[in-house]
Amino acid sequence: MRRKPLALALAATAVAATWAAPASAATPDAATAPPPLRWGPCPGPNAPERLQCATLKVPLDYRDPDGRRIEIAVSRLPSEKPAQRRGVLFTNPGGPGGSGLTYPALLAGAKLPQQVLDNYDLIGFDPRGVARSTPVTCDLTPSQLKRGAFPAYAHNPGDVVREARYARTIARQCAASDTAWMLPHTTTANTARDMDRLRAALGERRISYLGASYGTQLGATYAQLFPERGDRIVLDSALGPRGYDVTAFRLLARGMEDRFPDFAAYASEHPEYGLGTTPAQVEATFSALARRLDAEPAGNIDGTLFRGLSLELLYSDATLPALAKMWQTLKAGKPYPFEPTPDQENTAAARLHVLCADSRWPRHQLGYQLNVLVDRARYPKLGGATANITPCAFWPSEHREPPVRIDDRGPSNILLVQNERDPGTPLAGALKLRQALGQRARMVTVDQGGHGVYPFGANTCANEAATRFLTTGKRPAGDLRCAANTP
Repeated sequence: MRRKPLALALAATAVAATWAAPASAATPDAATAPPPLRWGPCPGPNAPERLQCATLKVPLDYRDPDGRRIEIAVSRLPSEKPAQRRGVLFTNPGGPGGSGLTYPALLAGAKLPQQVLDNYDLIGFDPRGVARSTPVTCDLTPSQLKRGAFPAYAHNPGDVVREARYARTIARQCAASDTAWMLPHTTTANTARDMDRLRAALGERRISYLGASYGTQLGATYAQLFPERGDRIVLDSALGPRGYDVTAFRLLARGMEDRFPDFAAYASEHPEYGLGTTPAQVEATFSALARRLDAEPAGNIDGTLFRGLSLELLYSDATLPALAKMWQTLKAGKPYPFEPTPDQENTAAARLHVLCADSRWPRHQLGYQLNVLVDRARYPKLGGATANITPCAFWPSEHREPPVRIDDRGPSNILLVQNERDPGTPLAGALKLRQALGQRARMVTVDQGGHGVYPFGANTCANEAATRFLTTGKRPAGDLRCAANTP
């Protein structure tokens, strides 16, 4: 999922380390070297100052480098100290489905340390299929978008059967859309290949990288496909080594359980919201609201969307008051405003394209019925939704490449930073990625909740470790645990 709250871009066995195609066809260098980028003002009336933009045409299918092309939109925030500049720092805020074109300016505004800004040109881009990079569509209707990013919360096997009918409809819409020709090619692996084309167009031998949430899957994939072209790679709030597959989607329910006690403590310490004066009472309020909204939605908000919005507002301590206010409003029987934004159709469609094409999702409803039974008991707040069937179960399977297998072969140039109570990318998944990377990585774990550590978090220990690595190349000697900041 994206780090950004309320984006609703929430959030199979790895069978090969590289694409099942000739090695020369799987890498951007197989095609003609791209032309240099031509920088100009960024589009839009509110484009950030100093941010420059350009476009690059890349192969739709890297197995056919001279075939159809698509366009990738890229941005650059140049270092203001060329003599100190080390190279380029590619960035990705998460997703899949989220735009990254203005992310360099957001990082600079979020006080990415000045020494990092001096050392690098910050590079942002819209991944293929997103926003200004040949966008995809599934022709999703406003009513479909209002359902949010999760399947309906399933209480019984019949709910899975009903959701399957809806999921099949969405998959058919995607397969019949005007951009259906992009279905098998809108993948994390191809986005990593696009990054390498951008690297070549920038005239850089190697790139550094800072990616959050789903951006960790993209960064790990780039490091696997192009191990000698990565310089210093920071993966913040990591998915597991198989990326956003069916297991990672189910793990979101554990993330909500991991993080929820932080909010229960906050709400019980603020009785003005009327949600309970103890954590147990706050949890009871959640259960009561979810049951009531399952039975009778309040405007656009049903039980599933209530759970999904609650998860996203758990992403940051700064949004806990908004979460408490939402519950307070719904508890009083008042409508809570929720309307999809105009760009949300592309966000949702691009998310589906990547999730469903990156890995093989189970197709049999019985398996989902069993998973719902298990996860409702194990993670009752969200498990009935994240274990339910999705459009990926009905996704076209033609011409898909096998997933990229993340392993420990390659340079030791990766730093993972991770909150212990992360609702979007739970610690359990990040630990699996750490294990898969072996000596290629070091991991900094932080005793705090929320989604995203660097540079948006306030933990001094973690921020210093990431900054030191990006500016000097020095990682901790071993994995590091950072205590919570003390007032």
